[in-house]
Amino acid sequence: MQNELTQNREAHLTMQVVNHIRTLIEDGTLKPGDKIPPEREFAQELKISRASLRTGIGYLAAMGVMRVRHGVGTFVADGPPEIGKSSLGLMGALHGFKSWQMFEARLMLESGLAALAAKRGKEEHLTVLAEEVAEMYATVDDPEEYLIHDVRFHRTIAQASDNPILAALMETITTALYDERRKTVELTRNLKDSADTHREIYRAIRSRNSAEARRLMERHLELAKSAQDIEEQEALRKNKQPRNRPPVNAKHRV
Repeated sequence: MQNELTQNREAHLTMQVVNHIRTLIEDGTLKPGDKIPPEREFAQELKISRASLRTGIGYLAAMGVMRVRHGVGTFVADGPPEIGKSSLGLMGALHGFKSWQMFEARLMLESGLAALAAKRGKEEHLTVLAEEVAEMYATVDDPEEYLIHDVRFHRTIAQASDNPILAALMETITTALYDERRKTVELTRNLKDSADTHREIYRAIRSRNSAEARRLMERHLELAKSAQDIEEQEALRKNKQPRNRPPVNAKHRV
């Protein structure tokens, strides 16, 4: 019960940050390309902890509203930012899905998206994919920030498919995926292997090799599922909540 109350409070604080930034964007206070205020200043303005602020900013960055540049700062994404109303509305409902169901849906959807991205992806998509891979390598020692770029990588592939229906389906999965992964991401280790895999997927898409992009995405998701199974088994063995259990060698997560 206490854990549920804590999670509800965390979700409330996350949405407080999201709604505040949405208001700043809508009223023109924050414009595309603007850098957000320093973390300490922003947290004081919202009267929340810096940790809660980072969670909200991380959510927005993973959803494509904010742009995180390692060692530089966080900026409002270029273009008209759409703070996924449908995704935010579905967040609570999606929490009820089991992890194996999530991976099964992702395996069917994302393997096809990767193949389509290899056929239809524009230069702008390839540029973003390359940037996200570079950011992954730059943040292998910072799992929370790594997760943001990992999720954005997968979102970009969906956008590169040039199929708005499939991209919208992926968007709902992305929301639930990020929110769930954020709870245990600090347990992940050896992220360089994961970055290597994402780089291989990017290279296949850039080379317009649809079959290879599909194969690599399927392999990546199967490894991610195996890694999650290991964590869940460890949690059962220790009879602890996921966030309290010791790290395991989970190399491929998102």
